[in-house]
Amino acid sequence: MTSTDTALQRALDHERAHHDHCRTVLAAMVEGAQEHVVTGEDVSASGADAEVLGYRLRSRAKEMRELPPGPLFFGRLDFAEGEETGRALHIGRLRITEHPAAPPLVVDWRAPVSRAFYQATASDPRGVDVRRRFGWAPGSRGESADLTGMEDEHLGRGESRAGAIVAREIERPCVGPMRDIAATIQPEQDDLVRAGLGTTVCVQGAPGTGKTAVGLHRAAYLLYTHPQRIERGGLLILGPNPTFLSYIAEVLPALGESGVRQSTLDREIARHPVTRTDDVRAAALKHDARTAEVLRRALYARVDPGAAGDLTVPDGSYRWRVPAEALARVVADVRREQPPYTVGRERVRARIVRYVQERAERRAGPRTNAWLRRVERARPVGAVLDAVWPRVRPEEVLAPLLGDPAELARAADGVLDDEEQRALLWTGRAPRSWKSARWSAADLLLLDEVAGLLEHPEGYGHVVVDEAQDLSPMECRAIARRSAFGSLTVLGDLAQGTTPWAARSWRTVLAHLGRPDAAVVPLTTGFRVPKKVVGLANRLLERLDVDVPPARSLRGDGELTLREAAPGAVPEAVVDAVRHALTREGSVGVVAADPDVPGLRAALDAAGIAAAGPEALSARVAVVPASVVKGLEYDHVVAVEPAAIAAAEGPGGRGLHRLYVVLTRAVSRLDVVHARPLPF
Repeated sequence: MTSTDTALQRALDHERAHHDHCRTVLAAMVEGAQEHVVTGEDVSASGADAEVLGYRLRSRAKEMRELPPGPLFFGRLDFAEGEETGRALHIGRLRITEHPAAPPLVVDWRAPVSRAFYQATASDPRGVDVRRRFGWAPGSRGESADLTGMEDEHLGRGESRAGAIVAREIERPCVGPMRDIAATIQPEQDDLVRAGLGTTVCVQGAPGTGKTAVGLHRAAYLLYTHPQRIERGGLLILGPNPTFLSYIAEVLPALGESGVRQSTLDREIARHPVTRTDDVRAAALKHDARTAEVLRRALYARVDPGAAGDLTVPDGSYRWRVPAEALARVVADVRREQPPYTVGRERVRARIVRYVQERAERRAGPRTNAWLRRVERARPVGAVLDAVWPRVRPEEVLAPLLGDPAELARAADGVLDDEEQRALLWTGRAPRSWKSARWSAADLLLLDEVAGLLEHPEGYGHVVVDEAQDLSPMECRAIARRSAFGSLTVLGDLAQGTTPWAARSWRTVLAHLGRPDAAVVPLTTGFRVPKKVVGLANRLLERLDVDVPPARSLRGDGELTLREAAPGAVPEAVVDAVRHALTREGSVGVVAADPDVPGLRAALDAAGIAAAGPEALSARVAVVPASVVKGLEYDHVVAVEPAAIAAAEGPGGRGLHRLYVVLTRAVSRLDVVHARPLPF
């Protein structure tokens, strides 16, 4: 053994011993967190204070108990200057300390001092002398013996290099759910992750650039940096579908953050089950921003300043009179102020009461609170309100609008033409009332719009929106209502837009989200998708009607194979491709046009190859419809009949965009199996 080997072994032994000590201290921290819950419940305090304290302590104890097993640190910084001179700081996913006031054994990756781990370079070392990265055995559950290597960058000497440890971590097979990237965050990603809470950021990320991971790590960073503000406002992660949410579900818990709401927009707006299907034209109109104006008109058409005559309010043996002209003036004034509908109704009530109060006090002096409440609840006041500003439910606005051509014509005049109005109407027999109505998915979006006109929904302090290029203007408005007083992280790739209303410009999306001036930051360097796959995708990108820069890959490895099959022999060629893929490490995703999926599963079953669907994230082989593969990754992708994938979107559809998504799901190897001519 050489002296270099001996020094490396000594250093590894030292780091393993430190890891063992950290593991012991972490166990004590978990136990201590539970003891704090017991102690906190015994603290004498007001009921409200005790409830808040107990909630926070129980939440912290739960997070500590549920930390997934794994290495406790992935890096180390040795500082040569600055406040940390002479200290070695280990960087991990969680702060570990023997006592809150004691120097940490491991520093949280989100702490300000940790930023140098991601940003320091030889030309700008940020006070760092040595940056060390640790190599752990794949799938390690945190045993110290799994620490198998380390690499040092002597930034103080002007050395800076991309090490093999980072490359191995990025290229590690991706069986199972998405992993966090705390150990491998790149400088441009770190800038986005650490953007301030009040900043809305839009990330135009090419395939494999880590845009989804950036969004999730930004969520974790904000939870760490602004815990009280985020706790008050809440944080919401919006994904495109439940399969995608399952895929990303373990990232935040691995970073020490649990309890974050992860949902789809469909779940957030679900007021009724979906029992109706719109045709393509009707769905497109319901997703059109112009429909918002039609709904606003339909709602406020119910406000009628002249609907009531004089109002008489009883007050014991006395009667107070509010002339019809004064009532009309109050209603018109409130209407011009444009408050939410429900707020407007109560504002009219308050001004009627004030009108009566002013006259009563001129006659008999100040009125009591009990007197004010009695006037507010007086039946004549309620009757007038129901006449000039009636109570209404979203369903009571939308059902007549979509069921009655005359009512729709009144609300849509000058906004939608006659043909568009006919397309928007429900087909078949109109329901007798909203209670018997059948609602489509797009109808629920319209109901949410009306609900937002009635009163502002409960919002979030921060919302992360992934695959945002597929959002319609009306979907953007639904998200904007939930983030009106917070900020957004908007993630997507215009080239991967596959819905009929998919955006061609981020400025359009951001305008509908209420953030027209937000920065759009491109990520073009791919860390997951190999160069050969990116090259093929870029050929297809040239045919897409989007203005995005081509991707580039840092990975020179990877394989691309084009397998031409005879007509009718595609299933057999797919079986051969999967058999070959199974001789290699990693997951295999067979992606095909949706109608072809059952036949391919049957062919694989007949060949004795067990294949699951996309929801089985840990399966070795999955057969995935092209319509749900967005956001997922497989080590080896078998793309079946690209021409069929493109054609499945129908004439005038975005089939080539769908194909672009499919081709970029491979993180190591891509097989393209086809009998028809390739569309690229």
